[in-house]
Amino acid sequence: MAPERLGNGLGDSLGLSLTYESQKIVNSQAFVIAPKDKEILRGLAFRVAELASRPVEAEKKKLWYAHNDLKPTRPLVFCDPENGWYEIIPGNTLQCEGSLARIWEFKLRKEIFWGERMGDDQVIVPCFNVQYVFTQHGRGMEQTVIGGDDNGAYMWEPALKDYADLDKLRFSRFEVDRAQTDLLLGLAADTFDGILTIRLEGCWWWSFGMTSDLINLIGSEKMMLGMYDDPGGIHKLMAFLRDENLAKLDFLEQNGLLTSNCEDTYVGSGGFGWTKELKVTETAVKPMDMWGFGESQETAGVSPDMFEEFVFQYQLPLLEKFGLNCYGCCEALDKRWHIINRIPRLRRVSVSNWVNEESMAEQLGEDYIYSRKAPSASLAMPRIHEDSVRAGLRHTVDLARRHGCRLELIMKDNHTIGRNPQNVLDWCRIAKEEGERL
Repeated sequence: MAPERLGNGLGDSLGLSLTYESQKIVNSQAFVIAPKDKEILRGLAFRVAELASRPVEAEKKKLWYAHNDLKPTRPLVFCDPENGWYEIIPGNTLQCEGSLARIWEFKLRKEIFWGERMGDDQVIVPCFNVQYVFTQHGRGMEQTVIGGDDNGAYMWEPALKDYADLDKLRFSRFEVDRAQTDLLLGLAADTFDGILTIRLEGCWWWSFGMTSDLINLIGSEKMMLGMYDDPGGIHKLMAFLRDENLAKLDFLEQNGLLTSNCEDTYVGSGGFGWTKELKVTETAVKPMDMWGFGESQETAGVSPDMFEEFVFQYQLPLLEKFGLNCYGCCEALDKRWHIINRIPRLRRVSVSNWVNEESMAEQLGEDYIYSRKAPSASLAMPRIHEDSVRAGLRHTVDLARRHGCRLELIMKDNHTIGRNPQNVLDWCRIAKEEGERL
């Protein structure tokens, strides 16, 4: 049976792990917390605050600062089970009754699990984030999604059937509801008064990769064949997406809607933003004060030259705006490194399961963060195969030692954890044990 999705069935497939998507779910709820639910939430918030006050949290914070600033540390370990959170915290274990309260309860219970049991290096902070309430207006044509019920498979009809209609596209834009944002912020402040610090967080994108938007507009087949059959059309569409995102950044900066992501914010496709190299400010945040992120998983089968021509040249003007950058997710970057390394202030680089690890370790050395994405399939069985997991992590640690890499071990992209929460605990334990060998 499929796990309960939070928010009246609107819950994402990642256990609310992607803030940009989860805020849409929150914003679709009635902003009401019943007295009984408030009592439950405050009890959980007290526990989060207790966990955040432990000396070990300050120690983990120092490790992340050193790690992100490329100083030698032991490997940092982070595990986000994503969809597996619904197997760790099933819907029938939640005590709150209101829809918004259940979402907030789920978030708090995740932090408590991280602090009490996970065993990784996420820093528990005495804060509760609330995102802006906004409406996103589309481009004038949107894809039609077919299927996808109960988080199942789906397909879609692309929005743009003919490049002759390209001039009908308009930039998507945000319309912020200040009154509703203040209402949500006030509700959180009242609920957690005296326990947690309430922060307003602007979360407006995940990646400036743009190839997922490209595929939504024209479909994956047309994208691949178009690089041969109609290169001019692909170039025009990528230029549109680049300009759309540049306009988005300008709008967010000019309206004071950007918020710092250089402390406990998850950045890129793994790891946290703690760094002394970027300015932390609560007002007038600029992209140069932030981490940026790009990737292009959808073009994993495209040659390096075609990736550079049709994708990278359009990503670069966006990434140039940020103070530090992350790049990559599930695609292999070893054959693209001579292109990717032109990104200014590049710091965190994804090392996926499809990469030549030896090659990447040699190319990254001590000059970049080697963000190793451990195989998520190893957690998808009823009980992990410890010897296999240990061997894979040991291989990575040995490579990192040989090439002086600044290593982080990341577990994410889990569709299931075999319905066994012990799997994530065992993985974190093994990762820590193998990391100590560095």
